[in-house]
Amino acid sequence: MSQKHGFTYSTVTGYFLQDDNSTVAENFDFISKNLGLLEREYAADVLNPGDEKTQWQRFEREVIRLNDEAVDGAVYKVLYIGRHGQGVHNVAEKKYGTAEWDRYWAAQEGDSTSYWVDPHLTDTGVQQAETINAFWKHQLAVAGTPAPEKYYCSPLYRCLETANLTFTGLDLPADRPYKPVVKEPLREANGIHTCDRRSPKSAVRNAFPNFTFEPSMTEDDELWSATERESDQDLDGRMKSLLDDVFELDESTFVSLTTHSCAIRSLLRVLGHREFRLVTGGVIAVLVKVVRACDAFHDGKNP
Repeated sequence: MSQKHGFTYSTVTGYFLQDDNSTVAENFDFISKNLGLLEREYAADVLNPGDEKTQWQRFEREVIRLNDEAVDGAVYKVLYIGRHGQGVHNVAEKKYGTAEWDRYWAAQEGDSTSYWVDPHLTDTGVQQAETINAFWKHQLAVAGTPAPEKYYCSPLYRCLETANLTFTGLDLPADRPYKPVVKEPLREANGIHTCDRRSPKSAVRNAFPNFTFEPSMTEDDELWSATERESDQDLDGRMKSLLDDVFELDESTFVSLTTHSCAIRSLLRVLGHREFRLVTGGVIAVLVKVVRACDAFHDGKNP
């Protein structure tokens, strides 16, 4: 783990299928695979022999144990990271092919049939988000998956739509209501691609009044550039700063992040997770060890 200001992050492996190099991301069905949670015993099970809890309930108890027994100021978090459903721009990229999309069309605002500046979900994208909503209803009621304690979302329209369709109408615990917060740094890689240019703050706030928008978010998009694309290094730095900001202020253990493909790949790099690409509407769960940089005296090996 790197020794930078703020926090250091490492993925705790051995709990999810997606941690294993043998799991192929392209073929991974998180819905049928219980978000990838492995069927296994935990150290916390020894303290509660013979109970009939679900795998997720036992995993939650294991995370509590990890936090209770943590040393060197470490804390353990579970991140539910979701990619938005299919957007208008995703259809356009498929139509033209990735090479031609990157060469020309991504810098345009649309074509003769579609407009993709801060694009909305397609009907397929809406269906994907509704499928995830049904999945969460099952997970909460049957699988015992812990509901997120906090919900963070990109300010781009397709993510705001996805988050609302995913989490609205769930039977959530009273102490874990769906009160989403927009985080500007959680947006997609910036620059050139018009699909990643944000709408005015007032427009998205009017369209999504249930979201909290941070005061630091400007009315107009001052981050997007028509001539320069954000590098992976800069994107990783942005995601690191985002996580530092969240974990400095938020003591929640189970956290939801709704974001984008490049942003998710960057988050996973920062978290020390292997590359795992999500399809539109995909979700990945990650168990993360978080240590304040000044407390990180050892190499951070799991757990």
